[in-house]
Amino acid sequence: MIDNRRQRYAFFLNCTNICLYMSEKKCTFAQKLSHKGNMTAREALKTYFGYDDFRPLQEEIVQSVLDGRDTLALMPTGGGKSLCFQVPTMVMNGLCLVITPLIALMKDQVENLRKRDIRAAAIYTGMSYEEQKTALDNCKWGPYHFLYVSPERLESEEFRERLARLPICLIAVDEAHCISQWGYDFRPSYLKIAEIRDLVGGEARIPILALTATATPEVVDDIQERLAFREKNVLRKSFLRSNLSYVVRQTNKKADEIVHILSKVPGSAIVYVRNRQRTQELAAYLNAKGLSADFYHAGLNSKERSIKQEAWKKFKDERESQTIRVIVATNAFGMGIDKSDVRLVIHHDLPDTIEAYFQEAGRAGRDEQKAFAVLLYDPTTDKAKARKRVADNYPPKEFVCDVYHKTCDFLGVGAGSGQGHTFMLPIHDLCRIMHLPILQTYSALHLLSQAGYIDFQEEQEIHPRVKIRITHQEIADYGLGEMQLKVLDLLMRKYTGIFTDLQYIHFDSLSNELSYKQLHELLVSLAQRNILTYIPRSIENTFYFVQDRQADIFLPISIYEKHQQQYIEKLKAMVEYADNQQYCRSQLLLSYFGEDNADTCGTCDICRAKAKQTNT
Repeated sequence: MIDNRRQRYAFFLNCTNICLYMSEKKCTFAQKLSHKGNMTAREALKTYFGYDDFRPLQEEIVQSVLDGRDTLALMPTGGGKSLCFQVPTMVMNGLCLVITPLIALMKDQVENLRKRDIRAAAIYTGMSYEEQKTALDNCKWGPYHFLYVSPERLESEEFRERLARLPICLIAVDEAHCISQWGYDFRPSYLKIAEIRDLVGGEARIPILALTATATPEVVDDIQERLAFREKNVLRKSFLRSNLSYVVRQTNKKADEIVHILSKVPGSAIVYVRNRQRTQELAAYLNAKGLSADFYHAGLNSKERSIKQEAWKKFKDERESQTIRVIVATNAFGMGIDKSDVRLVIHHDLPDTIEAYFQEAGRAGRDEQKAFAVLLYDPTTDKAKARKRVADNYPPKEFVCDVYHKTCDFLGVGAGSGQGHTFMLPIHDLCRIMHLPILQTYSALHLLSQAGYIDFQEEQEIHPRVKIRITHQEIADYGLGEMQLKVLDLLMRKYTGIFTDLQYIHFDSLSNELSYKQLHELLVSLAQRNILTYIPRSIENTFYFVQDRQADIFLPISIYEKHQQQYIEKLKAMVEYADNQQYCRSQLLLSYFGEDNADTCGTCDICRAKAKQTNT
């Protein structure tokens, strides 16, 4: 009986291997054929993305890239930045290296490209070495067109060596303002990008496309210099939003004011708040007032986020069931959200920067129809909170160093070790055991990231982890079902170290026939029989050592003092915008981004107040 089971298992294994191999070969061959021949940008736009025409400025940017020119594209939120590098890549028929600090955006774009049968890969914190290696091998040998990486990957010498062997035709730098110390989110790892181009392109000098939705004139010049543009080349779309009315309402009863505004302005709405607890409290309050609302923050898993997003996206009318009119969210909400008919964006709290405010407010009225961006402002309370933010975001340097060493001790990483390793970091446990304040600890970890010692990512979704506990030969002795055998076979084929270490696994790569729930249940059943160890997916903070643990760390002036002063100045600009009772709000925003000759909008609260005074 045992021999029969073994024979059946061996036959099943061989058949599965042959079928998978032939399927992969067929797919690869078909894709290679589909990419043969020359294709225009418009043909690629239609063929791969289903659009008949470009949005304003997209075609100029695409053509600039196809002409081989270094290009800085300034486009407001919702302007379609991703197509500006996706279309030329499909025309050039090579690999585009996309550098972005937003892991959630990486995952979203890779998934969307795969849905269009365009092969794309991503490498980010939390992936195993084996997964990273597989992604790079696929990009080298397979018909892959996009490789998304976080800027911190560029620090790894091994990664840079492997990158040099890839057929890269374009480097796309998303959130390009992060390369400038004058920007609002400086990342030192971005400074490696110019070196990367020399590494992968050699004398060919492959083009760079830098993209951002928010950049002051100072930042625009700095981006081009730091990316070593061969010549200055800025393509800009005006930040003017003539259909969007900017309003500041002074009130100390913000929840009631939100209810009032929602009663006056119909349609979908976003309400931004600064902390997760407040998202839940305010959503519950709105529901109690008869408004369909839900909450959203980074602590939700992908399934929860997806359900809430879809219910909100589907909203058209209050009479519809199973839809949500108002989403109450932290700034985590927005990436990958494509809903053009948002009529109202309300900021419950004062944002840190004009840039952040402009991006979030700009999610209203993308359909070019009338929309409103409302900032609720309590001068006394909000100014006091702003002052506290400075202290919370920039704790003393001594405290930052203390957090570094206590975190290393907590993770069991000694001096001179750690480089290249990723750890799950339970912040609450760290702060409880090491007697650290939570808010300032988060700030310290982000400062350490900016200084290049670590890469700290808050609450990323961690893939399930599996380790097979029995030998390959023992599998046939357990009398397993066909689907259990199939799952084990797929695990063994895709993850070579699965017998010795826990491996991160991707459910979507294991089977197209089984749902997430079915795979989860199969793995649970195998774990219950001690055949494997299974750790389901979770939401974790990740702590990646960019370099070995240092005995002494140094926060340079550019990371701490200058950045602190810059933060204060940007926060001050945000307060001045809220305090303003004289100038058109649209003019103020446009002037901040270097558009000094704009006309008054006629629709903001200041313009309407002046018009009312004139008419009385």
